[in-house]
Amino acid sequence: MGGCEGLQRQSAGQRLGAQESLGISTLEHGHRPPAMPPGHLIRSDLSLFSVLSLQQRAPGKVLFDMVCTHLNLIEGDYFGLEFQNQHKMTVSPKNMILRFMVKFFPPDQAQLLEELTRYLFALQIKYDLACGHLTCNESSAALLVSHIVQSEIGDFDEIQSRQHLLYNKYIPEQDALLDKILECHRKHAGQTPAESDYQLLEIARRLEMYGIRLHPAKDRENTKLNLAVAHTGILVFQGHTKINAFNWSKVRKLSFKRKRFLIKLRPDLNSACQDTLEFLMASRDCCKVFWKICVEYHAFFRLFEEPKPKPKPVLFTRGSSFRFSGRTQKQVIDYVKDSEFKKIPFESPRLSDSSGASQGLVNGQRQALTPGPSPDGRQPSPLTSPLLNDAGCVRTDDEDELRRKRFPTDKAYFIAKELLTTERTYLKDLEVITVSFQSLLEKEEAAPDSLGSMVSANYDPLHKFHADFLKEVEQRLALWEGRSNAHMKGDHQLIGDIMLKNIQGLKLSAHLQKLSEVLLELERACRASRRLEVLCRDLELQKVCYLPLNVFLLRPLHRLMHYKQLLERLCKHYPATHVDFRDSRAALADVSEMVAQLHGTMIKMENFQKLLELRKDLVGIDNLAAPGREFIRLGCLSKLSAKGLQQRMFFLFNDVLLYTSRGMTASNQFKVHGQLPLYGMTVSSPPPFWGQAPRALVDVRYAVAKYRTGPCSCASREESLEDSALEQESEDDLSASRTSLERQVPHRGNTTVHVCWHRNTSVSMVDFSLAVENQLSGNLLRKFKNSNGWQKLWVVFTNFSLFFYKTHQDNSPLASLPLLGYSVTIPSESENIHKDYVFKLHFKSHVYYFRSESEYSFERWMEVIRSATTSACRTRILSRKESHPY
Repeated sequence: MGGCEGLQRQSAGQRLGAQESLGISTLEHGHRPPAMPPGHLIRSDLSLFSVLSLQQRAPGKVLFDMVCTHLNLIEGDYFGLEFQNQHKMTVSPKNMILRFMVKFFPPDQAQLLEELTRYLFALQIKYDLACGHLTCNESSAALLVSHIVQSEIGDFDEIQSRQHLLYNKYIPEQDALLDKILECHRKHAGQTPAESDYQLLEIARRLEMYGIRLHPAKDRENTKLNLAVAHTGILVFQGHTKINAFNWSKVRKLSFKRKRFLIKLRPDLNSACQDTLEFLMASRDCCKVFWKICVEYHAFFRLFEEPKPKPKPVLFTRGSSFRFSGRTQKQVIDYVKDSEFKKIPFESPRLSDSSGASQGLVNGQRQALTPGPSPDGRQPSPLTSPLLNDAGCVRTDDEDELRRKRFPTDKAYFIAKELLTTERTYLKDLEVITVSFQSLLEKEEAAPDSLGSMVSANYDPLHKFHADFLKEVEQRLALWEGRSNAHMKGDHQLIGDIMLKNIQGLKLSAHLQKLSEVLLELERACRASRRLEVLCRDLELQKVCYLPLNVFLLRPLHRLMHYKQLLERLCKHYPATHVDFRDSRAALADVSEMVAQLHGTMIKMENFQKLLELRKDLVGIDNLAAPGREFIRLGCLSKLSAKGLQQRMFFLFNDVLLYTSRGMTASNQFKVHGQLPLYGMTVSSPPPFWGQAPRALVDVRYAVAKYRTGPCSCASREESLEDSALEQESEDDLSASRTSLERQVPHRGNTTVHVCWHRNTSVSMVDFSLAVENQLSGNLLRKFKNSNGWQKLWVVFTNFSLFFYKTHQDNSPLASLPLLGYSVTIPSESENIHKDYVFKLHFKSHVYYFRSESEYSFERWMEVIRSATTSACRTRILSRKESHPY
């Protein structure tokens, strides 16, 4: 790549983190590069790479694919090869010098999914700055260079930073801006090289000359102009100042005739522009080259798939047969997301690590650095924990499984066993509040005494009550399994009597009625104390707090529903004459009464908790948890706008529809781009190609139909719905980028919102309520797709995820697996899983097998997991929620 001369001191392998090429071609899976025609081999020297050999008559596509393979570059479609001397169209193959350059500049760096791609884009920005292609004001230039220096040498050091800038020139007039650059560099302490690269791209994309390549032309009045093409359309510059723009949606046809470049516009009665614009370029070749670039830009950013080649005429040809060949941006994004290849870790070649420590030379070559996190802090697979892989697992042998005790076959026993296993998890969840959270409140003066008193007064008694309840259940199950010598007169195979006694005791407790007050008091305290809010978020980042803190506060309310479900299954199993039926039915009546009494509070608090959780994932909106606001659905959709097809995260409430883009900073938050009030909104059916819209469309229509009849307390009827007003960005916004990493705090990156983003799916409040009801814990045997042994784990299913522990006594999970988008099935005969009670979880090429101990537990695991991975069970909870039209 041009502008990378400083990197030529390293080998390609050391620069890009691989000893030999193990990359993936940018072709679709299963396709091969064009075959090389026979002939002599020639050597192609690229300014970034070592020498590559190919046959003399090989197509340029072969060379380009070799380069991408050499780099392990997946998103190679954004790049191209360029002659070093663009005016010399005919070159000698023996002396051919090419640059690897960025060809297509997307509007949003979040669309670049690979860290290697962002790194190469950063190199292109450095080159454009050094050559004067990327012009900007002094403040922007100083800020850009400061991020480059941070990525190269690490944190600010007065002597080292100044000396580095004296010996390395990044912009033509760098010496005059030296003090400004150093001042900006001082503020980037702690940024990793990947974060600095991201900030460099984030600032550069807002500049008017970002990605612009000027092509000299003249208008009809012989005025000297420059034409350029971008993702939005065709631009007209006078010098380096943009004076006009023709959006793709306004362009009807592009053509050229000799030296004349013609733009035919769609009729517009409100515009004074002519129907056809004509520009004169230096030659026919220049005209045709620019026309080809326009065709490729339009196809890459605006089309959904590669255009089909035009059929060749039988007798005569008219016009050019040139067509865009290759994947469109949408196809590239889908390919990277859908491909489950083994990624090669990318190690960017820095002069120092993020702490600023210089790296030495070994054997004349600079040592490659340990790969740091990507700008969003993700590992190569953002949704799969490293502990879910096949390496380093302690496995149980089949012989051990054959020696396991035979359990009773009565279904009532397995219902009681589910009560035991879920009660163990529930008690651990209570300890997050009674131990971890209370310790935080006791140590910090930022927390008001009233909050600590409320938590202690309501949760400590609940913890003690359920600890005693758990002991009774454990003793009864021990007798049932024959593991106790205690003598009882045949009533050891009962569970209804224990349930009745304890639910009656819980019914007399007033603590459950006050849990909503604790949640509201915590929210008031966090609003009053910024330090307390940060401390609560720090607690959520600890392994023991595997769910949002507010979820643990509502756990006692959720547990009542679990008791109700267990007792319903128990009463359905028992005949009316069974000795345990009467106690079980009485216990069911008591817990049903409690659930009915707390029904309103439960719905209100679930919605409030969800608004608080979403507030942590969103930036750019105030007062999200406003009174009267109800959450309906969130989901990932593609938004078609003037900037092209863009992935956006949508959030639907009863009064407003938000659409956002995912940030790639340390906080992983989503930036709100638009707020569309539902009052007065109309919704129509989408085009056929919006395959994922109908589900969300139903919810939007329902919300609009219900709430458009009058203004909502949270919505502003004066808000503009124009994209241009909602998404304006300029250099005036650079101050926000300059301090974004300083303001943001660490944030959990595997929330439901992020899973929906990566899995391209959606979740409604109905789904969240169903997930609250369907929770399960217990031992499972796990097997990977290509492994032999089974590993015994304690598994907790909650919040659409499986959490894995070694035993039920562990305080924090080893790993987690979000299940949104997964399918749960039974293994086929061809998979050679010759065991009973095995179910299979699979998402694309990710496959996991799980084996349960009985038919009952097998069916229960299948049931709860299906509730998270499909929408088939949504109607089951409509009694708790207001009925939707679907």
